[in-house]
Amino acid sequence: MALNGARQLLSGTPPNLAELLLAPANAVKVADKLSHMRGAVMKMGQLLSMDAGQILPVEWSLVLARLQADASPMPVFQLERQLVQHWGPRWRDQFEHFAMVPIAAASIGQVHRARTRTGRDLAVKVQYPGVAASIDSDLDNLVSLLRTSRMIPADVPLEALKAEARRQLHEEADYLHEAAQMTAYGGLIADDPTLLVPEVEVALTGGAVLAMSYVESEPIDWLANRPQAERNRVAERLIRLTLQEVFEFGLIQTDPNFANFRYQPKSGRIVLLDFGASRTIPAALTAQLRQLLRAALSRDKAAQRQSIIEIGYFTPQQHRLAALAIDLLAMGMDDVLAGSQFDFAAADLPRRASDRALAEGFAADLWSIPPIDALFIHRKIGGIYLLASRLGAVIDIHALLDEFAN
Repeated sequence: MALNGARQLLSGTPPNLAELLLAPANAVKVADKLSHMRGAVMKMGQLLSMDAGQILPVEWSLVLARLQADASPMPVFQLERQLVQHWGPRWRDQFEHFAMVPIAAASIGQVHRARTRTGRDLAVKVQYPGVAASIDSDLDNLVSLLRTSRMIPADVPLEALKAEARRQLHEEADYLHEAAQMTAYGGLIADDPTLLVPEVEVALTGGAVLAMSYVESEPIDWLANRPQAERNRVAERLIRLTLQEVFEFGLIQTDPNFANFRYQPKSGRIVLLDFGASRTIPAALTAQLRQLLRAALSRDKAAQRQSIIEIGYFTPQQHRLAALAIDLLAMGMDDVLAGSQFDFAAADLPRRASDRALAEGFAADLWSIPPIDALFIHRKIGGIYLLASRLGAVIDIHALLDEFAN
């Protein structure tokens, strides 16, 4: 940025900070660096990549999309060492074939195709060495960066959030925990013909290796050029699934990285992956969120404020934050209730909400750390909104919300 800014000055053109920061060439450099850094830092890049042009330039999301499932894989010698450590020196005896080149590589591990001696086709996720050990230092560095850059007021309490992020990331790095969550979630949707969760191969699964049935499927982005009706159906099912997680299942997969959703063109089923970030939702929070949804649909601002306070988004004394939160909620409901169909591609809700929030500045009285469970629910909702935008879906959101409000 400094070099390009100096060049503009020398040419007599005042440098534009935003243009310098968001130049497509910078996106390429950022994606390349994050693909090697892995862990919590790379997860940040994955979140950025989900934007479909509402906040960042479209070029950034296209370049950063490689971080969703195409990070730099570990060297073969490192992979061999990981497999020997977890399966023993004669690990190949269990397989008819094991592809050493991964079919996907993401923030915590990479995935390999394999076939057992008994003929079972597997997808095997192998964790990068050192990822679990780096979580604490990654988070400490991130919080230090936020503090020293003054991006967040000094008196905003980040310690509880950091502690919860640490716990969540350590759970994601525990593949035995993920296997248990995958099995539990698979039981919830077992009778649903529109969804599919791979089965865990228990005998080959450990703390840093997760083996599961291989499911033939396409990346969810494959749908981008499919007929409108097909894109609408898949996006509607994913939105409904998120509402089911919150209001029916009491279990939510909170990592909406696009690579965690795949599609089977022949069957029309959505394949769900990566359950390391799954969380149970307290029944009390589910009831409070249902009350907030009802208040939002009825445009009852007094009831909205009361629900938001009960959930813990802010205290009764945070009047400016309360006004901003209710304004943002009203902005979203205005769009949803405006007509029978909500066009995700045409909607500019994220940009307008961002502009409205930024207009208030970064004063300390506008900061409040929400309840952790609610924060992770918002992470999932935001990701599914961005995925529906990427698919250009047009859906009757009002009818869906009405259904789960009652």
